[in-house]
Amino acid sequence: MIALSVNVNKVATLRNSRGGDIPNLIKAVDTCIAAGAQGITVHPREDQRHITPADVRDIAAHLHQKIEYNIEGDPRPELIDMVLCTRPTQCTLVPVVTGEITSHTVWDIRKDGDMLKPIIASLQDAGIRVSLFSGTNCEQIAMTRDIGADRIELYTAPYAMAKTEAEIERELGLLITAAEKATSLGMGVNAGHDLNLENLPRMQKVPGLLEVSIGHHLMADALYIGMAAAVKAYRVALGQKI
Repeated sequence: MIALSVNVNKVATLRNSRGGDIPNLIKAVDTCIAAGAQGITVHPREDQRHITPADVRDIAAHLHQKIEYNIEGDPRPELIDMVLCTRPTQCTLVPVVTGEITSHTVWDIRKDGDMLKPIIASLQDAGIRVSLFSGTNCEQIAMTRDIGADRIELYTAPYAMAKTEAEIERELGLLITAAEKATSLGMGVNAGHDLNLENLPRMQKVPGLLEVSIGHHLMADALYIGMAAAVKAYRVALGQKI
C-alpha cells in the first residue's frame, strides 16, 4: 500500500493570517487521522510563515508516535536540533533557495554529499529514518545511497506539470526508472510535489513507492468537499480501500 502523509502547512498558513488559534492545527491533524491518513508532514521554514517550532513540538507530543510523523526542511542547525528533540518517524531533508515560495530544487549529492553525510548519520543514530529530496538522475540516486540515506523523495512537479499525454508518460517513465534504481540499491521511495486527484492514480505504477506527501492540493480540495472527504478521496486515488 502507498501511504498518504498529509502536509498540514496550509492549515498553519490560514491560522497565521489572522492570528490566534483558528483553524486549530491539532484538530486538523486529528481530522486527517480519523479519515485514515497514514502520516502527518510538516515543513517548518526559517521564516515561520506557516509551521512554527511550537507547532512541531505540539504535533510530536500529540501523536505519541501512533502515526508516522515526517518533518521536512533544510539541514540548518536549529531544524536538525528540533528534529533530534522531537524524534519524528522520518526527516526529509530538502534544499531551500532564499525567497522561494515552495521547494523546487533537488539535492546535488556531488556538491552537497559531504555536508549531508554526517547529518544523516546523526539522525539515524537517534532512530530517525532519513529521506532526501531527489530528482530522477540515477547517478545522483546511487550517490544518495552512498552517503547513507534510507529513502529518496522523488520530486514530482515535472510530472504533475506535464500537459500532453506524451509528456506525462515521459515524466512518469523517468520516475519509474528512478524508483527502480533506488529500490535496486535497497532504498525506499517516497514522492511529492503538486500531486492531486487527477495525476495521483498513475503514481501507482511507480515501483516500490512507499509514501506520498501531499499538502497544497489536498487542502484546496478540502475547501470544496471538507477535510475528511478530501483525505478519503486521496486515499482512493492511491488505490487504498476505504
